[in-house]
Amino acid sequence: MNMTPQHARIRVNEQEVNIEAIAKLIPGEADVAIILGSGLGPFADSLENAKSVNTSNLPGYPVSTVQGHSGKIVMGAVGKTRVMAFQGRVHQYEGYSPEQVVVPVRLAHAKGATKLIVTNASGAFTKRFHAGDLLLIEDHINLQFRNPLRGPVASGESRWPDMCNCYDPDLKTLAEKVALELIIPLKRGVLGAVLGPSYETPAEVRMLSRLGADAGCMSTVPEVITAAALGMKVLGISCVTNSGSGISDVKLSHEDVQDVANSAAEHFSMLIRGILTNMSTEQ
Repeated sequence: MNMTPQHARIRVNEQEVNIEAIAKLIPGEADVAIILGSGLGPFADSLENAKSVNTSNLPGYPVSTVQGHSGKIVMGAVGKTRVMAFQGRVHQYEGYSPEQVVVPVRLAHAKGATKLIVTNASGAFTKRFHAGDLLLIEDHINLQFRNPLRGPVASGESRWPDMCNCYDPDLKTLAEKVALELIIPLKRGVLGAVLGPSYETPAEVRMLSRLGADAGCMSTVPEVITAAALGMKVLGISCVTNSGSGISDVKLSHEDVQDVANSAAEHFSMLIRGILTNMSTEQ
């Protein structure tokens, strides 16, 4: 287990979260961690030799309150790759601080994970993407205007992490290779992260598109920033579940987001499994 001193304790909202103590309650170790977004949680159920822990039983761990995020950590494997799957994430719009949102990333690193796969449901800001598409995250724009690294620097983390290749080029190439072999369409795009929980107005969608965002979400970016500070390699895949306001006249709802993510779950699971299998052959 990669239990170095920097993982022992962190400060969250003036309270101490003992990462080391939480890690001891979770069986096994990991090579890769994956954070599963809205409607994408079922992938964790396909892991081999799986053991799960309810996050509500972990002291200091933020508990998800959002429908479609079951709040479990599943330890298992895909081939020879040991996987730590977070079946449900927490968001800042639930009232959590950026520091609380990224506890899973620090915990995964403490369990030995050197790679992180982040997933989410997103809304398209361009007609290039449609509901059900899988988007390979090329880069992101942080429009949450908050950073989980604010405050005293944690021991072992970079004070000023380089975000130039925060989504690892080699992992992006691997994802595209696997998608091509499986005949699963996968388009590159830039993700715009907003705070939520309200959906964007048509004017905001136009603004975000002009800024360079192809799709938007209410998560993911804090986790990627923290992974960069910890030196983890990151791969990001988003399931486009809807078109943004003004691009489509369809009324937006969280239930529809879940329905589309569920319908894309088979392709998503095939792609992630293929990527993890290829990772094991590289180790």
